Amino acid sequence: MTDPGTTPTAQARPDAPEAQLRDRITRFVRDEVIPSEPLLDAGGPAAAAALDELRDRARQEGLWALPLPVELGGGGLALKAYAALAEAEGASDHGPAALGSLPLLDVTMLARHGGSRIREEYLTRLVSGEIRTCYAMTEPGVPGTDPFLTATRAERRADGSWVVTGRKWFTSGAAGADLVTVLARTAGSAGDREGLSLLLVPTRSPGFRVVRELPVFGAAGQYEIELDRVPVPAGHVVGEAGRALAVAGERLQLGRTLRCLRWLGQAQRAFDLMCERAATRSGSRGPLAGHQLVQQHVFDALLALRTTRPLVHEAVALIAAGQDAHVEVGLAKVAAARMLQQVTDSAIQVHGAAGLGPDTPLPALFRGGRAARILDGPDELHITSVARRVLRGHGA
Repeated sequence: MTDPGTTPTAQARPDAPEAQLRDRITRFVRDEVIPSEPLLDAGGPAAAAALDELRDRARQEGLWALPLPVELGGGGLALKAYAALAEAEGASDHGPAALGSLPLLDVTMLARHGGSRIREEYLTRLVSGEIRTCYAMTEPGVPGTDPFLTATRAERRADGSWVVTGRKWFTSGAAGADLVTVLARTAGSAGDREGLSLLLVPTRSPGFRVVRELPVFGAAGQYEIELDRVPVPAGHVVGEAGRALAVAGERLQLGRTLRCLRWLGQAQRAFDLMCERAATRSGSRGPLAGHQLVQQHVFDALLALRTTRPLVHEAVALIAAGQDAHVEVGLAKVAAARMLQQVTDSAIQVHGAAGLGPDTPLPALFRGGRAARILDGPDELHITSVARRVLRGHGA
């Protein structure tokens, strides 16, 4: 019997090559990545070694970097083909890193907007996993929804190189990154709509420092960084100097959609755990699956999954076609974040006390659902933005 929570594509074409590939990734995440989660979550040298071992296995199985360009060493899958696989990878937070698809955002941005020096020096190494990147946009004390107020500054030297000074926070993966793309003001004053640039900064440069880790509900991976007159070589501007927000906006649309796909995978994992618990747990009044209130949790969670998935894939289709997807991405991002929190909350409720402890991934999945409503812009930002666009179409 087909799992009621699986994607429509997998249901309609169970023997299709893309469905077989999805099944292989699902098995890899289930059998290889998920058992390693406690070690990977702990961080440190042991976690790094475990991740390297998972990456080697992914390469051996032909699952490495599937959505990245073939000419750079990836699998060459187009975004629409990769979308269903991204759900399967996303069942674990560590899935994209283990399978080599995590740099997709950076590789896409640098391939489209990086100069020849950036493309030649870094892209192949990014795809191979030799080096890692991160992205630094938000700052302490500055509203993350208002990049025009960015306080970090970059000054251009006579030889074309730059010096960057500022502080960023909630920079994912900064502690292990070799490069960080930094949003900085290169002209004008705080609040100006022009004059912001993206610079690719080597983290080994003098003046770069990881200030502290910023645990999100206890989870690792986010950092505050400081740039104290950090030198940046010439040719390391991403896109046109002073026009960063066009590049950043393109990146955010793709990034938000990829997050939504991965949240679908995490919600599916929580849903499956809930159904398994309901089917196998019995009390004095019989199996949990026979309780109407448990059935309500299952129904509501499945409804949330089934109604959110088409929104996300609509956004994928528009981005893949190069069309404006602001409304669709906003709808998908809010719906997917709410859905992940709702489904994991129901799964915890059906598990009872066991859903609160360390023996299931549900606390981590629920934490991810709550953080999702702020990551890449809070719900309120997307609600307002979508509503304004829709109302403008009606003459408001």
